[in-house]
Amino acid sequence: MSSTRSKRTLLIAVGAATALATAACSSSDADGDSVSGGVAGKKVTLVTGVKSDPFYITMACAAEARARAKGLELTVEGSAQWDVSVQRPLVDSVAASRPDGLMISPVDTEALTPSLKQIQASGTKIALVDTSVTDPSIGISRISSDNEEGGRVAAKALAQQMGEKGSAIVISVKPGISTTDARIKGFTEEMANYPGITLLPTLYDNDEPATAAAQIQSTLAAHPDLGGVFAGNTNTGKGVAAGLKQAGKQGDVKVAAFDAEPEEVAALKAGTLQVLVAQDPAAIGAKAVDQLAAAFDGKPPAKQVGTTMVAITKDNMNDPQVSKYFYRSGC
Repeated sequence: MSSTRSKRTLLIAVGAATALATAACSSSDADGDSVSGGVAGKKVTLVTGVKSDPFYITMACAAEARARAKGLELTVEGSAQWDVSVQRPLVDSVAASRPDGLMISPVDTEALTPSLKQIQASGTKIALVDTSVTDPSIGISRISSDNEEGGRVAAKALAQQMGEKGSAIVISVKPGISTTDARIKGFTEEMANYPGITLLPTLYDNDEPATAAAQIQSTLAAHPDLGGVFAGNTNTGKGVAAGLKQAGKQGDVKVAAFDAEPEEVAALKAGTLQVLVAQDPAAIGAKAVDQLAAAFDGKPPAKQVGTTMVAITKDNMNDPQVSKYFYRSGC
């Protein structure tokens, strides 16, 4: 269904065979390694979680740059929304095209496993980026942030912002997503260290900012002592910020949100959000290309690759060593 996919194909390999041969012998990638003949010209598909999400745009831009350096042909596709029924046709399309490699952010820990097993059995090497699946046999490498630790970082920062008292709530996407489940786990475990804070039951917004805005407003009505919110991803952060602004509570209710996309950065500047826990999607995309390239070249890939996470506040957001983690809306 073309209306549910965004397809940007980057033909990175040089058109002429002689140019490819030259690249294989002498060109260098972003890591300084020479491009191997076992890598150049290999076809790789990246399937992101949501095509319009700056997190995945940032990841795709970096993956494209790294693939270009390595002489790979990279095709980028993405779901219109975070939903198995939308991502599954993209996975089926990959199965039919049989690329040499697949980088994918699965939108569910279980539902896509049979399809991914089939793709892997056909000879396509799979790298799981950002999110993962429960079955450990899927993928030659898994590249992601330490999301549990990110949840702990968010809890510590939010507790400090709240003065370690009042009610707090987690609003996230939906159960069954590896990354956000891990964030909630880390946040909940760390928040148990603050007895003055009452943690309310987690709410799920199905990745809809309008739903998150309505949820935060209803929570405020039911719990006037609400002092803090942990927003589990970009869209939730946007929705929470909007809901607090509409309720006239921005700044009064402290918010720690995951990610650092442009609207969240603007909300941090405005004081609607107090903490952003930024990931490094660019590193995830580049490192995934590295692991596939290693496998194509007969070298052992790393089974698990972690990437940096940074807590961003209004006080440090103008530091170039921090602002470099802001997500991009285009390459």
